[in-house]
Amino acid sequence: MRQFLSSIGLITLFAGKLAAQDKAKDSILPYTFHFQQTLVSQWHPDFSAKYSGVNSFETHENGKTSITSTIYAGIRPLRNLELYINPELAGGEGLSHATGIAGFPNGETFRVGNPKPAVYLARAYAAYTLPLTSKNTADPDDLNNVGGTTPTRFLRFIGGKYCLADFFDQNAFSHDPRTQFLNWSLMSNAAWDYPADVRGYTMAFTVQYQHDNWMVQAATSLEPLVANGPKLNYHYRQSNGQVLEVTHTHQLKKHQGNIRLMAFLNQAPMGNYRTAIDAARDTAPDITSVRRNGHTKYGFGINIDQEISDNAGVFAKASWNDGHNETWAYTEIDQSVSAGWLEHGTPWHRPQDNLGVAMVVNGLSADHRHYLEAGGAGFMIGDGQLHYAPEMIAEVFYQCNISRLHIALSPDYQFVLHPAYNRDRGPVNIIGLRTRVAI
Repeated sequence: MRQFLSSIGLITLFAGKLAAQDKAKDSILPYTFHFQQTLVSQWHPDFSAKYSGVNSFETHENGKTSITSTIYAGIRPLRNLELYINPELAGGEGLSHATGIAGFPNGETFRVGNPKPAVYLARAYAAYTLPLTSKNTADPDDLNNVGGTTPTRFLRFIGGKYCLADFFDQNAFSHDPRTQFLNWSLMSNAAWDYPADVRGYTMAFTVQYQHDNWMVQAATSLEPLVANGPKLNYHYRQSNGQVLEVTHTHQLKKHQGNIRLMAFLNQAPMGNYRTAIDAARDTAPDITSVRRNGHTKYGFGINIDQEISDNAGVFAKASWNDGHNETWAYTEIDQSVSAGWLEHGTPWHRPQDNLGVAMVVNGLSADHRHYLEAGGAGFMIGDGQLHYAPEMIAEVFYQCNISRLHIALSPDYQFVLHPAYNRDRGPVNIIGLRTRVAI
């Protein structure tokens, strides 16, 4: 870990020296400041289940509400150097303590156990951009983005604490649970077990190379100390995550689209599903009892978004991981395919509103499936038994924006067939309301 921190320190020092040579300085430092608060309330009617286990979605429960509040603050002290910090508050809880469905219906909740609101530092990072051309494009002020211009070709270094999904696996129509689809498996490529603590953040270093309409980026990061745990593992040589992504931006009949290809490799003291089954013999296998250093998980993903008109766009995603060792950070999905459509409300004279419809199919590797069939449980799913079938989810939402007050109300409905991949449970109908205030 000392080598990891030393590398970041040297790169930051190098970037600082380059920035110090920049003679163009403004009398007022450019900055950005935004705030958001999102509440998600969800409820489901009773559904049938032949049996339940330690991590089953509850057949009967009261509605649950989660809350997040975030301050996005950033400053550009030098022309090419940006600094960002995001204090965040999160509280409440998800349905069934955020367990029982692999594609969980609320991307704004965490499995922290205690519903009491807590304040923590979500992000604190620096970004240095080395221009490779004098040609620039306008870059408007946004969340964690100081407005100004950005070169069409650049090399950028980003280091500190943040969420890898802030930069990787982006999608114009299916990425942000605060404004788009709520389901976890529609936020990112679901089989990408991206390194993060239980709240979704990690310590990472990212390098981006932009050349006109192509971008190549790679990151190395820390993994949690235990599966889905609150603390990061600073033994970098034994526990780390690597990701590489190539993005191409194009025009199709004068409408923009993006194609992203991703590959990742994670290393952590994961348990192996086959080893856990063999060790259990006549009892339910326990993945935590066979955790060993040196285990890895690798996988791939493709992510496409495409505008089809001035008011609408479509997306499609597909991802896969090898699934031999346990899920360590994100959610228990080894294969996933999703697609959907998002449209602004211009045709019905509500241009600030959004309507979205999406479907996703999630699956498990053979080893993961056999482990659950034998009575095992992960940190998110485990019914004690398993009559396997792919988990299928449909989601529809309507976001009604009250622009003058910066308030958005979003009714949301999700239909979950075979929750946690189990034919013997469900289906589940989930009704929700998202309320968001932003400045």
